[in-house]
Parts: sequence; structure tokens; C-alpha cells
Amino acid sequence: MARIVMKFGGTSVANVERIRQAARHVKREVEAGHEVAVVVSAMAGKTNELVGWCTEASPMHDAREYDAVVASGEQVTAGLMAIVLSDMGVQSRSYAGWQVPIRTDDSHGSARITDVDPKNLDERMSSGWVPVVTGFQGISDKNRITTLGRGGSDTSAVAVAAAVKADRCDIYTDVDGVYTTDPRIAPRAKRLERVSFEEMLEMASLGAKVLQTRSVELAMAQGVRLVVRSSFEDPNAGDAPGSEWGQTGTLVCDEEEIMEKQIVSGVTLARAEAKITLRKVKDKPGVAASVFGPLADARIVVDMIVQNISDDGQITDITFTVPDSEFDKAMKVLKSAPDLEYESISGSKGGAKISVIGVGMRSHAGVAASMFRALSDKGINIQLITTSEIKTSVLIDEEYAELAVRALHTYYGLDKADAQ
Repeated sequence: MARIVMKFGGTSVANVERIRQAARHVKREVEAGHEVAVVVSAMAGKTNELVGWCTEASPMHDAREYDAVVASGEQVTAGLMAIVLSDMGVQSRSYAGWQVPIRTDDSHGSARITDVDPKNLDERMSSGWVPVVTGFQGISDKNRITTLGRGGSDTSAVAVAAAVKADRCDIYTDVDGVYTTDPRIAPRAKRLERVSFEEMLEMASLGAKVLQTRSVELAMAQGVRLVVRSSFEDPNAGDAPGSEWGQTGTLVCDEEEIMEKQIVSGVTLARAEAKITLRKVKDKPGVAASVFGPLADARIVVDMIVQNISDDGQITDITFTVPDSEFDKAMKVLKSAPDLEYESISGSKGGAKISVIGVGMRSHAGVAASMFRALSDKGINIQLITTSEIKTSVLIDEEYAELAVRALHTYYGLDKADAQ
């Protein structure tokens, strides 16, 4: 018997029939003897509708009341899931975030979880009931409903799994696992059976849409094993031989649980990257703070950063990327930034960031060089390069993005053998 937290995303609970399909997955695990808790998102599109209502009511609305409105989407789903499970003969009841309680700070709209009290959920699970918890929300120390922002339901599920000491957290979505790259770009992409937390964190932050970065960070910190599965697969298909989590899916786990570590496990693509270059910046202590401090204050996320210092060390060129949507705002902030001395500023939209990721890169030299060679063979020019221990990223023109993904996917052999 295992203790499992099962999370269902918006597309998996988009209507009552989809909720009924998700409930069949829950019933399968209950009938197998497992203790189960469920975390649900709002129905697909519902959160956007609620946000729209808030904006229509007042463009300058109170963030606390915004959270009270937006959190209602998950409450509807949780109640419907509990009703459907009960109708199937599975004892169940719904819990809003404040009833668990899931405690957060008071940063309305983007709150962070500070604590989850497992007592109520433990009691229900131990007695054979299935608690259905609203994702995306909690309660602040001022007793106001809060929402967690982007990726909040995944984060809620991981936090609940950590609190109740679950053996794993199953994230049900509209895809059947994590792939070596986007199958819509490279049709021969393979589903990974296992991927490390570190690799998944890089993939999530570099363009993969399967899991949100916050949830992977929390899972890695708390040691919560994740399984990415599809809610659209047959709930009665049964378990695959030798697989502890079912017939399909990808296990996200500690690196030590992965026997064969591929040099490159995946290739990711992030579109709409804008590049900004400051030329002949006075190179003195605090220059980086004078550039990136104002951007941080304006809540502009900076990604790739490259600095070139002149031979005499007096001036430097600084180039970095921001999302296309933040380009105009970033240019305005820099042009009006105090204490920032430079000769000229330039930039352009329409870049694409291509990344190769793999824990095997730690012990293999020359991965970056081979990546550059593969792109050169296709006539693709590289504008920026950044590296870490397990990934190498390059910025290229967006028109070559899909060609670059397919070329690298083939170059590293991800087309050929089954990914492990």
C-alpha cells in the first residue's frame, strides 16, 4: 500500500465528464489499496474568466478581493470531484485551502506556501476517505484567502504530498509524460521514463510546459517524487510490468535513482526572447547593480547575460535577454536609470533560446562544442551562449528555432533509441 497525492490540471477537469474520467483514475488507486488525496485546478478557462470579471468590475481592484473571486474556480471543481467520487462509491469530501489549512504569506496573487497542517488530511486518508483539496490557494496569517499565482496548483499538490509524507505525487495533465523535446516539432521525440529533479527544473525554466518551475523546486527540496501522467489514458489499462507508477508516465526523482545517465536527455525551445545591448558602459564597482537593479525593481525577468570587458578594463559591453513582452518596458527603464553611464543602447525582439540538458554533461567534456558544431552545420548563427553544469543554452533567430531543435535532437541520438 502506498500513499499517493493525485493532481488534476484544468484540461483534465474541463467539464463534468472529464471530472468523471479523472475520478476513475482515483478509484483505481483506491481499489488497489492505496491511501489517496486529490488536488484539483479550476476547469480549463475558468480562472481567466474570473480574472476578466475582476478587471471588468474595476481595473484597480483590491488584490484581496481578487483572490476571493479567483479562488472560487478550484472550489467548484473540488466539490464536483467529491460528488462524482461519492457517486462511484468512493468516500470523499472537499477541502478549500483554508480548511486544510494551507498557510501562506500575504502576497495576494502570488503568495508562497509557508506551512501545510496535515492533521485533517491524515485522518481522512487513514480512514479510507479521499480528501479533495483545492489547488492554487491558501490562507494568510490575516485569515484572508490567497492565491499562489502561475503554477499554483502543481505547487499545492507537492506541498500537500510533502505534508502527508506521500510516497509520490502524480501530476495528471493532457500529455503522457516528459518528452525529449516537443513532439509537435520533432515527431520522433521519445517519452522519458525517468528524469532527475535537476533536469526537470532546467527543462521547466527553459521552455518545457509540462511542469511549473516552482513545483519542481519544492519537490526537489522536499524529496517528493513526481510522476507526470495523462488523465486521458484508460484508467483500467492496468500497471505495466516492472513499473511502480503505472503503464505510462515519467518519474521525476533524485539523480541516484537513474541508472543510465544520458549525456543529453532533452532539447527545449523558448520563443519570443528579446536581446538588449548596452555598449561602452563605465566598468566600475556596482555597474551590474546599476543595470539590473532597476530592471528587478520593475519586475522584469532577465535571462541570459554576457559581459565583454575592454582590454584596458575601463569599459564593458553588457548583453542580456528579456521576454519580448517586456522589451519596451526594459528599454524605458534603462534609459531613465540613475547612475548608469553608457554610450549607446540597442536591442531587438524575435529571438529563440535553444537548450540541451542532461545530468550526463557533468562527466562528459565537449558537449557545448558539439552543440555549436551541429548548429553550424545547419548554417545557424549563435548570438549568445550561457552554460551551467547540466545545460547549454544559445540564442538564435526565431526563424531557425524548429530547425535547430530537430538538428540537435537527431545529433544527440534522441531520435534513435528509446529514452530511459
